[in-house]
Order: sequence, then C-alpha cells, then structure tokens
Amino acid sequence: MKSKQNFEEWLVFENESYLAINKPPYIATLEDRSSPVSVLRLAREYNKDLQVCHRLDKETSGVLLMAKSAEAYKHASTQFSDRTIKKVYHAVANGSHDFKDELIDLDLAISSSGIARVKKGAKPSRTRVTSLEKFRHHTLLECSPETGRMHQIRVHLAALGAPLVADSMYGGDDLFLSKIKRGYRPKEKEERPLMARVTLHAYALQFNDLNGEQVEISGAYPKDFQTVLTQLRKFS
Repeated sequence: MKSKQNFEEWLVFENESYLAINKPPYIATLEDRSSPVSVLRLAREYNKDLQVCHRLDKETSGVLLMAKSAEAYKHASTQFSDRTIKKVYHAVANGSHDFKDELIDLDLAISSSGIARVKKGAKPSRTRVTSLEKFRHHTLLECSPETGRMHQIRVHLAALGAPLVADSMYGGDDLFLSKIKRGYRPKEKEERPLMARVTLHAYALQFNDLNGEQVEISGAYPKDFQTVLTQLRKFS
C-alpha cells in the first residue's frame, strides 16, 4: 500500500542519472524500527531503482541526492568520499555572531550513546561558517562542512559559542515569540517554541554529473524554518 506522502511534491531536480528532493523534517532517510516510513521507501514507489547517495538526520530538512543506476551511485559515492561534493547548510544560532568564512578545525569523537564531542586526535573535522544575517540575539549562518562527521555542524558551532536554536543536546536554547516580541503573552499556559527541532536545513548541493557537467541544487526553507526567520526579522 502506498504512503499518503506525496514524494513528487518534494522533487527539486531530476535527469537521466540523478534525482534530488527537498526532504521535509521528521522523515528518516532510511527505514528503522522507529521509522517505518522513510525517504527510500517512498522513493522506490516512484522509481524502484533509486539509491540514496547520502543521509540527512530525521529532523533535518533539505536537499537529498539519489542515483538511478549503480553507475550513477558509484560516481556520486566517489565524490562524497573524495570530498569534492560541496554541501551548504543554513542554520539559526543562538547569539549574534560575525563569522566571515571562518574555518572550524576541531577533531570529533562519537560516544557509544551517539553524542559527538571535540577531542584532540580523534577524527579530523572541518567546517566553514559565514554569517548571513544578524539579529539582536540570533544569527542566520551558512555552513559548509568539508568532512562529514555525525552532528559535525552542531558540535562545531557549539564549540564557538554559537549553538543552534532548539539544539538542547549541544547547549542550544529554544526560541519563544515572547522573548523577541515586546508585550506578547501566549494564550497557552505553556508557550510552544517557534521551532520544535534543531534549526538546520541542507540548503544546497553541488556535484558533477556522469557527463562531467557541474550540477547545483537548492531547496527552499520548510515552513517552520521560514517562520523562525520571519519572526526574527519582524521583532528582533
């Protein structure tokens, strides 16, 4: 039985060899016990030969690349391994920061419980960060990871004193409208944050097609991420 999710609505790129979607948040890339509905399952309802070339965390939205053949998959995998694929993420961080193509070069280790931390001599990890838009107490950042460690962007930014909004695992605070809109009083007894997940979006991906042509794909912000920016621009 097919899922109610409309995979075709997520498409942002398709040619003979590859397909890319703008993945919504809260959908796992691959199936697991807690996520029976996955991007891969939905993708194969659209095209049975599709293979996922990389992963995004379940909560993370944004551009996800898939291959239509074994040859295309191998071609993309080689680029990911060689780190020639350019990945760009947008994120909203706590604090007002002025980063200008700053290189964060901090080794990362992963604990048995799945938490990453900075540890000298562990796996080399590098992220470049630039401030796109500054607010009173927050910053919209562009992050380009040069390596692909788990939670890399989140931990690197936390190490710089710029944890992501709603990222409680690494010291990020929730964002409430009452904190930025003067005189606002929530109707509910317990106010809900403007965004219930880590404010991270895989904004763009650049790679070489099988024919050698350079392809650049971008994905618009989902509703929750856009709401955060709209409110910050209006009140902060």
